[in-house]
Amino acid sequence: MLLSKLLEGVEYEGSVKDCEIKGVTSDSRQVEPGMLFVCIRGTRADGHGYAKGAVEAGAAAVVCERDLGLQNQILCADTHLAYGLLCGNWYGNPARRLRLIGVTGTNGKTTVTCMVKHILETTGARVGLIGTIHNEIDDIVLPAKHTTPDALALHGMLSRMADAGCRYVVMECSSHALDQQRLAGLRFEAAAFTNLTQDHLDYHHDMENYYHAKKKLFSMCGTAVVNVDDAYGQRLAEEITCPKITFSTQSDEADYTAKDIRPAPDSSRFMLVGKGQIARVRLPIPGDFSVANAMTAACSCIAAGLTVEEAAAGLCSCKGVVGRIEVLPTGTPYTVIRDYAHSPDGLEKIITTMQKFAVGRVVTLFGCAGNRDRTKRKKMAEIVARLSDFVILTSDNPRDEDELQIIEDAKPGLLEHPDTPYEIIPDRYAAIEWALDHAQPDDVLILAGKGHEDYQVLKGETICFDEKQIVLDLLARRKG
Repeated sequence: MLLSKLLEGVEYEGSVKDCEIKGVTSDSRQVEPGMLFVCIRGTRADGHGYAKGAVEAGAAAVVCERDLGLQNQILCADTHLAYGLLCGNWYGNPARRLRLIGVTGTNGKTTVTCMVKHILETTGARVGLIGTIHNEIDDIVLPAKHTTPDALALHGMLSRMADAGCRYVVMECSSHALDQQRLAGLRFEAAAFTNLTQDHLDYHHDMENYYHAKKKLFSMCGTAVVNVDDAYGQRLAEEITCPKITFSTQSDEADYTAKDIRPAPDSSRFMLVGKGQIARVRLPIPGDFSVANAMTAACSCIAAGLTVEEAAAGLCSCKGVVGRIEVLPTGTPYTVIRDYAHSPDGLEKIITTMQKFAVGRVVTLFGCAGNRDRTKRKKMAEIVARLSDFVILTSDNPRDEDELQIIEDAKPGLLEHPDTPYEIIPDRYAAIEWALDHAQPDDVLILAGKGHEDYQVLKGETICFDEKQIVLDLLARRKG
């Protein structure tokens, strides 16, 4: 592709010598002769420091934010933005052949996107999905490395989806991706906001920055879908200027409301009511927060043109999502659930939900992630100790941190509720084994934090760690 064509829609300074470009990358290690190298300022490294090496490796041109003294350099005010647009151009802007639905927020994104995909598919549409657990092109499942991929991978995926005949693509839009302009140039037919609670402050530093990162999505959409039960959702609904649909599980003032909610151990029944329309929903997933997720999904589909009846019918046949309130097939007199809850709000929701149905104790096994927001560790422990009958504090993904120090950061939260018994077992495998050995009939054992993940990161190394398989293997060994 000619450099001049690749730069269409990208604002830059100076004159550029046109040439044939054989590829685009922001990773200097991937540079080959004839490629365009884009200097990206990351959290750990600045691509500008690798530009000279990229030229020596054969880069035909370099996109940068400051004068590097190179021959064919292209100066842009924001290379993150430029990279997103360049990647779209490289793949022929495949998003223009698709109807995009984006979902952002702290909790619920994965569940909501899976629900949206299912609802749309019940109408006969082919749908692509980009998210935390995996990516899907219609019924083909592909691995996912990040919640929202790098811009080049993202447009490559969108191209494959368009070529496969997908009509819609539903996408998890992370705050990191929005802040780093990975979605630059995309236009969403509908964009949904689930909620905002403390998370990722190691990156955003404070909740205001976190909120504004999420808010960027709503300058890129045709219709916003907003949860006004959430305080930040109320603020967002007041501040955005695009058309919007509001929803609630509590207030009649929203455009759509979930009424007559009837929780059960294996499902949630409610009435989807709004704008003179009403439909019955029997969602085969338990929990009040599952109703909120279902409302997000239904209203997103309504914003994309489906009827209330179509959205409700799709919800009724939804299945649970791997690692989200997932009941493991243990065949034991107690119940084992794995869930991705890894924030204070997420833990509170899953434990509160299980409290409503547990006949015996609610036992929560959890840890706090390394190289992440340290301020939420004590809060997480306090919530778990306050709501659970027994607590097992262990590790999650320590990454480069000392797992014992992470536990010490969290421990003060446990001590705020001295009547709640607990065990501290740093090794997560040993902690699960101990939990199974000490589980009592009718207990509900929640394995929180890992969810769908099948790995653990220790001292920079990634090891296999599939909690579902670990539980089943430990129980089988006991029987043998």
